[in-house]
Amino acid sequence: MKLPETIAGFQTAYRQKELTPREAVEGVLKRIEAVEPKVQALLWSDPQRLREAARQLEQGGGPTSATPLWGVPLLIKDNICVEGVPTTCASKILAGFKAPYDATVVARLKRAGALLVGMANMDEFAFGSSCEFSAVKPTRNPWDLQRVPGGSSGGSAAAVAARMIPGALGSDTGGSIRQPAAFCGVAGLKPTYGRVSRYGLVAFASSLDQIGPLTREVGDNARLLQVIAGQDPSDATSSDAPVPDYVKGMGRGIQGLRIGIPKEFFSEGLEAEVRTAVERAVEELKKAGAAVQPVCLPHTEYAIPTYYVLAPAEASSNLARFDGVRYGPRAAADSMEAMYLKSREAGFGPEAKRRIILGTFVLSSGYYDAYYGQALKARTLIKRDFDENWERVDALAVPTTPTAAFRLGEKLDDPLTMYLSDILTISVNLAGVPALSVPCGFTGKGLPIGLQLIAAPFAEETLFRIGGAYQERTDWHQKAAPCGN
Repeated sequence: MKLPETIAGFQTAYRQKELTPREAVEGVLKRIEAVEPKVQALLWSDPQRLREAARQLEQGGGPTSATPLWGVPLLIKDNICVEGVPTTCASKILAGFKAPYDATVVARLKRAGALLVGMANMDEFAFGSSCEFSAVKPTRNPWDLQRVPGGSSGGSAAAVAARMIPGALGSDTGGSIRQPAAFCGVAGLKPTYGRVSRYGLVAFASSLDQIGPLTREVGDNARLLQVIAGQDPSDATSSDAPVPDYVKGMGRGIQGLRIGIPKEFFSEGLEAEVRTAVERAVEELKKAGAAVQPVCLPHTEYAIPTYYVLAPAEASSNLARFDGVRYGPRAAADSMEAMYLKSREAGFGPEAKRRIILGTFVLSSGYYDAYYGQALKARTLIKRDFDENWERVDALAVPTTPTAAFRLGEKLDDPLTMYLSDILTISVNLAGVPALSVPCGFTGKGLPIGLQLIAAPFAEETLFRIGGAYQERTDWHQKAAPCGN
């Protein structure tokens, strides 16, 4: 039988007894066998382990209100710990490492009845915007196999776009869920900082990282967030803010919602086709009843330099633990210092080394105040810009990326150009607010374009309302990638 393509579809099929978890698993494995050799989205999967999980799920009874994801196959980004499974962050320095425990989000998915199919490819330690910095292999975009899927959650986005899986988890530090969602034509959410536990996420930049869902439809995004959101005593930065019924809230429509359009996100460097698609999407939101008005975020121009001081600084600190002693391969050497140097030299790829060196520099004596201290001040100004606008609007609508997906290898030799791929997503992480990318059109070459919706802290429900209303009026999200047919 043809498998459902959405989480909601799986839920319906199970309730109506049209499908069993074991049948679902066989269908997913068959789909992976057909598509994965072309897309290269997975780093690890164990068919026998998956079949056994499905068998045990069936023996435990059918779906209940306590298991909303019963039998739903999902993919996990390779920087989120799954007990007993290789968790390598797509890096040589973690080769052979198996997580000794489940991340909180994984534990919640398991309790909800989800079937975890495997681990998704990514840029090494989430350092990248193209999924080309994986130490294992580059993932390819299902819409054009000669183009990147975006990063760093490129494997998660590509797998969903290729119809290998109805949903996946990614992580977003500067756009790593939203940018690949836009490039691959799927929905991707970066939740409010603190909305989702980071316990069990291998840290990149601890003040910026958030785990979030990637799905085909906005409603499925809401279903996944419903399960993984909420306070966690294992993560001191997780919030005790109430978690609303996201799916139910989507049915309220957007009549009267105020949507702001910041001119700073429509500046030089934005491709004409992207601008046109986003402007048409905004017009569609107006037809659905939203009130649109211009707003100003004057410190947006400082987002890139601020981010590329703060994020590498935190990464330098977080990655100091990977030294060949406790994790991964250890290089042979005649002294402790030489062992550290050789292990890290062999274990980290070029982009990881670049960011570690940059972060170490800005934290070094004599430079801390000039760089890191100033960046913290700039971050405060960026956050204040957003805070001031929430009194006037309920959400912002902007492009997710300045361009559509670029060709494999096109930006590998130009790190600055690669970093600018995240120019429209980074300020959201600096401000700690939630943002959702939804498909809003295609370029003349048939490449997806993303609309980014941004809301006040813990207002994910507003994003789902707007994104859901937009998808009710359009069919961009229903179109299948050539590699997904």
